[in-house]
Amino acid sequence: MNKNIWKPTIIACLCAFLIYLGMFLQEKRHRVSAPVSNITKSFVNEINTSRDASGKLVYLFDLLQEMYVDTLNLKQLVDDAIPTIIEDLDPHSAYFSESELKAVNEELDGSFSGVGVQFNIQNDTVMVIQVVAGGPAEKVGLMAGDRIIEVNDSVFCGPTVEINNTMVQKTLRGEKGTTVKVGIRRATSDETLHYDITRGDIPVNSVMASYIVERNIGYILVDNFGRNTYDEFFTALLSLKAKGAEGYIIDLRNNGGGFMEVCCQMVNEFLGKGDLIVYTESRNNVPRNEIHADGNGSFQKEPVVVLLNEWSASASEILAGALQDHDRGTIIGRRSFGKGLVQQQFPLNDGSALRLTIARYHTPSGRCIQKPYDMGKGEDYVMDIIKRYDHGEFYSQDSIALADSLKFYTDAGRTVYGGGGIMPDIFVPQDTSYMTPFYNRCVNLAICYAFAFKYSDSHREKLASFKNFEAMEQYLLSQKLMAQFLPFAADKAKPRPGDLALSGKALERLIIAYIMRQSKDENYFYREFHSTDNTYLKAIEVLKTMIK
Repeated sequence: MNKNIWKPTIIACLCAFLIYLGMFLQEKRHRVSAPVSNITKSFVNEINTSRDASGKLVYLFDLLQEMYVDTLNLKQLVDDAIPTIIEDLDPHSAYFSESELKAVNEELDGSFSGVGVQFNIQNDTVMVIQVVAGGPAEKVGLMAGDRIIEVNDSVFCGPTVEINNTMVQKTLRGEKGTTVKVGIRRATSDETLHYDITRGDIPVNSVMASYIVERNIGYILVDNFGRNTYDEFFTALLSLKAKGAEGYIIDLRNNGGGFMEVCCQMVNEFLGKGDLIVYTESRNNVPRNEIHADGNGSFQKEPVVVLLNEWSASASEILAGALQDHDRGTIIGRRSFGKGLVQQQFPLNDGSALRLTIARYHTPSGRCIQKPYDMGKGEDYVMDIIKRYDHGEFYSQDSIALADSLKFYTDAGRTVYGGGGIMPDIFVPQDTSYMTPFYNRCVNLAICYAFAFKYSDSHREKLASFKNFEAMEQYLLSQKLMAQFLPFAADKAKPRPGDLALSGKALERLIIAYIMRQSKDENYFYREFHSTDNTYLKAIEVLKTMIK
């Protein structure tokens, strides 16, 4: 389908909306007194002769306003029509009503009360894209990839339920302290999992953790690219440097993106003057827009490693691509999502807005970040992640087909590939060696979290006494927590023969991490949580060789 043919129609919707708002301020056309047959004939003639699609649509809404037998809510008609048109475009163009737009902006700008998940609606189902760290949903055990199929014991998916962003937000958000019950489907469970989530304040910090991993290695976890992310990021860099950091791990795994300008500010800290950060290309011979480093970055020499996975998208890919193409950073992990379409927001008079794709991102070497898609096939686009998983991409780099026609080169002449997403310099497969049915059930039912909360609540004074991470970790490792956990979990989950040999260490580390979060902070949690993370450990290994 030719994308160009839709531009007049989109403009038509905008025009129709504005015409509607101005109708009561303009002199009405007195078609009401004309015979119905004349109106119909006039309408048909205009439809047949007009070359301007916007004129047709404006005339249609005008006709409905004055001649339709029943009273119509034209604003609602417009609100219903625009999403239908936008859905047939690319996967990232979107229409937001006033309430939807407010909610979306809150994710990056302010605070709100809710359950703490980012979601997308695909195939009549609410899909959890990201769980806000420390939020109510994470505390009970929700995970990225979950599909919400029930809310308050009622079906919340399928063609018989009219699900939209507004409906989901109204259902999941609410007054602090109120409870919502959700039923979800998860890939690792054959049963519907039910959670009672008590709504609370959702944290909006973008830098979720920053700490010294070892003597001279700093770690920063960036959750998204919000308006305050650069300030948080730069503060974290300076703090780590003051503590002795000489190299940095920037963890962008599961980071779905955000503001491009904020991302470019962050990249600017690592590149030399004039280095290209990213460029965008539009249509109709619009000159490409380039963003370059200004040379004022404070970390232009320090070694950098960036961690990516299949849920790293958009601004995450811009940052990783720029550092990779200029040979300024080593990318470790798995191929990123492949979201390289630029959206511009067009506000409408009633507080709603269109986010319309106007260009594509390219890395400095020329790679297009965007993965292929077919217009109007959003479901296939989302299912691409599942196809990549089924194809074995998460476990073997050799399963990824790299076309010679999409070959590009870094400043130093290294080969990198386009075609969608950022391919890591060092591939680390997904580790599932510890995922037994017992492990999955303990995680899916939030048994580990519940045990950690109970343990922390019973040992708060002792846990608060530890002055550093190492001392606290050694103490908790000595407490034989699995021996206490198994009876606690017995009524919901029991290990089969061999399960503990595979899962015991991972479960113990997860429990310790949750205890640390309950009694300390996110830095303690992530440092313990990543202690058996192969991608994280590989980053430390690589940085040790880079720091002189």
